Amino acid sequence: MTTDLIPPGTGTGAGTARGAADTDRARPGRVGVWSLPEVRWAALATALFAVGLVAHFTRAPAAVAWTFFLASYAAGGWEPGLAGLLALRAKSLDVDLLMVLAAIGAAAVGQVLDGGLLIVIFATSGALEAVATHRTAEAVRGLLDLAPEQAVRITGDGIEETVDAEGLLIGDVILVRPGERIAADGTVLAGASDVDQATITGEPLPVAKTAGDEVFAGTANGIGALRVLVNRGPRDSVVARIVAMVEEAAATKASTQLFIEKVEQRYSIGMVTATVLLFAVPLVAGAAFQPTLLRAMTFMIVASPCAVVLATMPPLLASMANAGRHGVLVKSAVVMEQLGASTLVAFDKTGTLTEGAPRLAEIRLLPGPGLSERAVLALAAAAEVSSEHPLGRAVVAAARDQGLAVPVAEAFTSQPGRGVQARVSGHLVEIGSPARLLGPDADLAIAAQVAELEDGGQTVAVVRVDGTPAALLGIADQIRTAAHSAVVRITEVTGSAPLLLTGDNQRAASRLAAQAGITDTRTGLLPQDKVETVRALQADGRRVLLVGDGVNDAPALAAAHVGVAMGRAGSDLALDTADAVIMRDDLATVPAIITLSRSARRVVAANLVIAAAIIGALVIWDLAGHLPLPLGVLGHEGSTVVVGLNGLRLLRKSAWAKALRAQERQ
Repeated sequence: MTTDLIPPGTGTGAGTARGAADTDRARPGRVGVWSLPEVRWAALATALFAVGLVAHFTRAPAAVAWTFFLASYAAGGWEPGLAGLLALRAKSLDVDLLMVLAAIGAAAVGQVLDGGLLIVIFATSGALEAVATHRTAEAVRGLLDLAPEQAVRITGDGIEETVDAEGLLIGDVILVRPGERIAADGTVLAGASDVDQATITGEPLPVAKTAGDEVFAGTANGIGALRVLVNRGPRDSVVARIVAMVEEAAATKASTQLFIEKVEQRYSIGMVTATVLLFAVPLVAGAAFQPTLLRAMTFMIVASPCAVVLATMPPLLASMANAGRHGVLVKSAVVMEQLGASTLVAFDKTGTLTEGAPRLAEIRLLPGPGLSERAVLALAAAAEVSSEHPLGRAVVAAARDQGLAVPVAEAFTSQPGRGVQARVSGHLVEIGSPARLLGPDADLAIAAQVAELEDGGQTVAVVRVDGTPAALLGIADQIRTAAHSAVVRITEVTGSAPLLLTGDNQRAASRLAAQAGITDTRTGLLPQDKVETVRALQADGRRVLLVGDGVNDAPALAAAHVGVAMGRAGSDLALDTADAVIMRDDLATVPAIITLSRSARRVVAANLVIAAAIIGALVIWDLAGHLPLPLGVLGHEGSTVVVGLNGLRLLRKSAWAKALRAQERQ
């Protein structure tokens, strides 16, 4: 069958074909987190520990509580214990094995509840890490679904054939029908359409594409048909490179640890070595076995890192819970610690600093028809009601917001890249670009107004009524109300002014940046350019916190010191790749969470001093004299309780309020 450039029957109903190519084959569903063994074992360990806790405090027979606690040991401890043994075979001693040994030691001296709590904490931590890794991997796989699995290739004889998109070669010509996603990176050979490429470039509005323009795989075609010459193979497309960059950056970031984890090797080796020496040396010197063993066990109990672990985790977990109550989801304790170390904040533009949806910003009436602003808006909305273009939807929304009665339009037609026309209340209403409706011989005064609007970062549409220009419509993405104040507070908190990273053009970015109070803008950036910019900043010693929302932001979110996604506007990939999510899209929470993280870091430091002082005193007592085991356990548990309660202070509402007040004082 030969190919017509614009198939019959597309017209205004072509939108019903949207995504048809994407659904040619069923997509596999997401695998739930319960498929992860770490989650199942952690849940079982927690449930068993909870039952044992109930039995313990309701004074059930001791054997009942012990049974559940030991079952919790087995469920939550076998995996970190095995990991520790495997690390030991590789001549490495990590805190996993040390935690299991400490828990077993606690049970050996009757403190089975404390050991169970330690096991549950570690099992839960491992499960959360596994969930985060799983979600990111799922999102990366989902990104590949942006590009359709099949494409319509046009042979040299003009014959259409449906082929797998993976089999497309450089030099192939493909047909992209209205509403379909483009199957490969390439150059438009023929046709005209508006292509939504926000997933790649972040531009808020569809871009008009005609012969000679570049298009990207995974972007959504509008109401026109395009013939595209493939110039990149499937594995080299921009979407495929985004996937590769996300995976590479995530792998690089996976080695990030909490501060306390960075010293665990030395601490573990030191403690185990000291315990063995404390047991072996006296035996060699002729000491009695039982008191020597008891002394070594006492040393292991008082020197075990329970208090050190609780010095670190409760403040960070409490801060995470407090942030969650105020609309910020922080995905791990590591991220909570890192937020406070950020020295530079970078923002994406569309959907982050802005709302991500175009709105009618201004109507400028032109001399001629003598219509009022409301009359022009009503006519324009009537003509645009049937349009699928975002600019048209913005005009219709503005009319409805003003409570205007929108007349019924007749004889509606739409031309890709050119605009719409319809007959409304007996008038021929045309809406399109200045180049089309004004032409090269436009009135100088009108041309000056068009230039002024465009210099202000707005997209201009001309409304022509019965062949006479009636008005100019200025349409723009709206800045978020909290953007300017957030930029001011971030500058105060970090000591550095934020910068703007966007794929949009310089004119639109500069206008938005000026409204937000940002002076440093980097424009025209593709996803790989954003990654390179972030890495260059971090190579200069900056710790970059990047705030973004789109698929095109995901690689940079993964590469940044901390990546933060907008929860409502964010794509699945951005939400899963980011380290934290602003659930309510409130930019004011960015400086607040940095301040809260710094508070948590100060509490962690204080707790480590307290824990180290108490552990040091007990160890010296045990080595220099004779520390009774019950007193050693009491001192150990006392230090654990003290640092735990100190960390839980950050759960209070006042901690978040203090973070907000701290911004205002700085």
